[in-house]
Amino acid sequence: MMSNLKLAVEVVRAHNLLPKDGQGSANACVELHFDDQKFRTTVKEKDLDPFWNETFYFNVSNAIELQNLTLEAYVYNINNKATNSKSSLGKVRITGTSFVPYSDAVVFNYPLERGGIFSRSRGELGLKVYIIDDPRITSSSAGPLPNMMPPNSSSYSSLHTIEEQLPLPPQRVEEAIPDISGSKGKKGSRRTLYNVSNSNNEQQQQQQQQQQPPFSMQSHQTMQYGVDEMRGGPQVPPGVRMYPGSSSQPTDFMLKETSPVLGGGQVVGGVVKRSEKKKSSVYDLVEPMQFLFVRVVKAAELPWMDTTGSLDPYVEVRLGNYKGFTRHFEKTKNPEWNTVFTFSKDRLQASVLEVVVMDKDLIKDDFVGIVRFDLNEIPTRVPPDSPLAPEWYRLEDEKGEKVKKGELMLAVWMGTQADEAFSDAWHSDTASPVDGSIPLAHIRSKVYHSPRLWYVRVNVIEAQDLVLYERNRLPNVHVKVQIGSQVWRTKAVQAQTANAWWNEDMMFVAAEPFDDHLVLLVEDRVGPNKEEILGKVFVPLATVERRADDRIIHSKWFNLQKPNTTEVEEPKKDKFSSRVHLRICLDGGYHVLDESTHYSSDLRPTAKQLWKPPIGVLELGILNADALTPMKTRNNRGTSDTYCVAKYGLKWVRTRTITDNLNPKYNEQYTWEVFDPSTVLTIGVFDNSLIGEKGPANGTNKDVKIGKVRIRISTLETGRVYTHSYPLLVLHPSGLKKMGELHLAIRFSCTSMLNMMSLYSRPLLPKMHYIRPLSVAQLDTLRYHAVNILAARLSRAEPPLRKEVVEYMTDADSHLWSMRRSKANFLRLMSVFNGIFSVGKWFGEICVWKNPITTVLVHILFSMLIFVPELILPTLFLYMFLIGAWNHRFRAKYPPHMNIRLSCADSALPDEIDEEFDTFPSGRSFDLVRMRYDRLRSVAGRIQTVVGDVASQGERIQAVLSWRDPRATVIFMAFCVVAAVVLYVVPLQLLIVAAGMYGMRHPKFRHRLPPVPVNFFRRLPARTDSML
Repeated sequence: MMSNLKLAVEVVRAHNLLPKDGQGSANACVELHFDDQKFRTTVKEKDLDPFWNETFYFNVSNAIELQNLTLEAYVYNINNKATNSKSSLGKVRITGTSFVPYSDAVVFNYPLERGGIFSRSRGELGLKVYIIDDPRITSSSAGPLPNMMPPNSSSYSSLHTIEEQLPLPPQRVEEAIPDISGSKGKKGSRRTLYNVSNSNNEQQQQQQQQQQPPFSMQSHQTMQYGVDEMRGGPQVPPGVRMYPGSSSQPTDFMLKETSPVLGGGQVVGGVVKRSEKKKSSVYDLVEPMQFLFVRVVKAAELPWMDTTGSLDPYVEVRLGNYKGFTRHFEKTKNPEWNTVFTFSKDRLQASVLEVVVMDKDLIKDDFVGIVRFDLNEIPTRVPPDSPLAPEWYRLEDEKGEKVKKGELMLAVWMGTQADEAFSDAWHSDTASPVDGSIPLAHIRSKVYHSPRLWYVRVNVIEAQDLVLYERNRLPNVHVKVQIGSQVWRTKAVQAQTANAWWNEDMMFVAAEPFDDHLVLLVEDRVGPNKEEILGKVFVPLATVERRADDRIIHSKWFNLQKPNTTEVEEPKKDKFSSRVHLRICLDGGYHVLDESTHYSSDLRPTAKQLWKPPIGVLELGILNADALTPMKTRNNRGTSDTYCVAKYGLKWVRTRTITDNLNPKYNEQYTWEVFDPSTVLTIGVFDNSLIGEKGPANGTNKDVKIGKVRIRISTLETGRVYTHSYPLLVLHPSGLKKMGELHLAIRFSCTSMLNMMSLYSRPLLPKMHYIRPLSVAQLDTLRYHAVNILAARLSRAEPPLRKEVVEYMTDADSHLWSMRRSKANFLRLMSVFNGIFSVGKWFGEICVWKNPITTVLVHILFSMLIFVPELILPTLFLYMFLIGAWNHRFRAKYPPHMNIRLSCADSALPDEIDEEFDTFPSGRSFDLVRMRYDRLRSVAGRIQTVVGDVASQGERIQAVLSWRDPRATVIFMAFCVVAAVVLYVVPLQLLIVAAGMYGMRHPKFRHRLPPVPVNFFRRLPARTDSML
């Protein structure tokens, strides 16, 4: 029986190699020798710190003799690829006693030894060596070194990151690396790497790779890998370009640029190619869709049908299997409906339209009359043509003969979604064949306007002449202030008299129109959890004074009403009563935050007199959704009843609900005025839970979220049309899921470029946020109440925007704790500092003279800047200008979208996701909550250590002159005297140049020990020894 034991060697990277090409660099590769088997990595040109990340598998011929075998890794510089001439950069020898199983293997940096007597070497080679026993990894002859590889050996090379540190599945031999540049065969494309052979044999190797699979599958299925898979990335449909969010974004989650034919013409590269034959249309960002419109206006002189002489008429519009109904009227011969029906031309199932007048009865509806239309004879209307005038049509009986009485006023025409009647019409593609009890208004498209929100500031100053129920004790009085569900209390004051003083400010949120009253209750705490009401005050919010700045509002005295009072009473001048001193106002100078400040769609203050004119117009075309995940089951198949919601500023829009369709086409266009470019448009897709087999489609009776897209206005170029297909990503308790794709067309038009540019110099929020700022805790609480008020108002509209929709669109739970978000924010912070780390690394290379020519040039530039200091700032700003000009070539051609790697959504552990979806307070078991608490304590312990270390460094600085360590203080004082004399005698520029030259001195003059100032600083005392 053949042994399955393999020795796996991951060649990760090399560091600080010796330059060999005469230009301060090297063309490095690694050759691995083990048990008469030899493999070579790819050649990394012009790189002294190359990365390979390639894995090789060696057959172990005799497992008993494994400890006596040796793995040798030779690092070579390829001088000439044609002749395969090479020179040694060093080698590494690893004995068999160091081979460990995969679970114990780590990447280890081995120092390079000299490859020969007369050769030199330096640097390190990072290898991960382990033993693996996997029968799925079989022998393969894909790409051996010429005349070096025995026929029974196998090798495997792949691209993967160091952080993964997991064995790749043997059946997969290719990994997707998104192509940023869009070109084939370059860095970032999908490639399948094999061991590199001589360039003369490349064509022969490609033929072998097409004919022979690199691995034998466990299921004995072979896979062919052709030249296309070797060269290019994933196959993309014609007219579609894929854009990854970053270099690590998976292919399936890329943004796709499309070139659809819209109402204004075909979009190519963000420019609309208008056709001469097409007329200009307001709806130029959506695909024109043809609809059959039927307007049923009224009927006249209908015949009586019942024996009692009554008639309850309604109209039924039939077109194939689609039927639309008007409401019925009781006992009338001349009803008026004025209802519009639309039928999608793509779904027309008949050539004759039938409009039937019926009589509503308890048992069976009676036939009154019918009007038929041939679809080939229906006229076409194109806005801005005037609406088609309705006409009277004589009713016919079932045989097609004219009836004696009865006429029906109708208008029938072919049009598009640009028609004025489209928004209020009954739509065939939104009709619900499974549940006729759903109101038509609940599946129509609609535009909503958010109520204007105000901050209510209540300053409770004092109370006088309080009447107590118990006079033998001192009162413990506080004031409870309430607006709707918002309740705040002042601190309890133990009054020595019948008067009490607080002078406390409270903030509330209220929405226009002001339906609620401001209610104040003066309460006396007579015992634990027992309070007695001393009086009430009702203040109608409509009567409260409004202000748009920080001017002083005059305070007022309010008489306390009896505790059992439930409404506002007229004050009586002659009647004595207790009273409370208040200062109340509606603060219109703030912007009421109902969204997260990171992606707010509106930043204007509440007071309209402070609004500035708009700077542009934002147009959104919601085209269609593709490959949606089924949200419910109907007729033993998965389906969805979806609609889209878009929010920007005070305006919300909702598309019509497309029923029973996983690839719905909306083709609806909306427009917003833009007042600030630093705002975000949010589009969400939801499944309508009201439509199901029998009422609600799910037990929770909530609209299910399918995904959302955020687009920041400042990232859009003016005048360009962005047509992209956005992946809809949702994090479920089971993990990250792609729910489908949403196809959008977006255009931002600027009315005044000068006004838009001037906004970048103004504060982001209204000035009241800076003059009288609110605390972070206040803003979080007020935002929570603002979202609740907004959800309550919008849920009462028709069709309603339900609470779960509003919360999802405004990210109401973004402030809750999440281990995944914490990791993502930490990685974002590290990426911010990567620039500083890169500069530090570059300066370190300068100091060690890695490239002598660059180091000498830096010395010269440094000396010039010091002796001519007026060039420092101009050089710095000119350098930043050149960086910006260079980066203009690589600017993003698409709006940013959701990035799963940036969000750590693809690497989150199941327990972390479950914790993120946990309720507040937690509903999990005690043991699970304890485990999570212990984990949080561990994370907090590390943060505590870092904070303590930072504090220790600051305390050491304070200890220099505080005489906590007298000897250290004396040394520093002596140094200060010497430094003062030297700085007075020697020119400052000369000292700076000398210090710079000393810092960048050659490595021959360096020591591995820390410098003297660092040693002195680390010996200074901190206050850690005084902590318990």
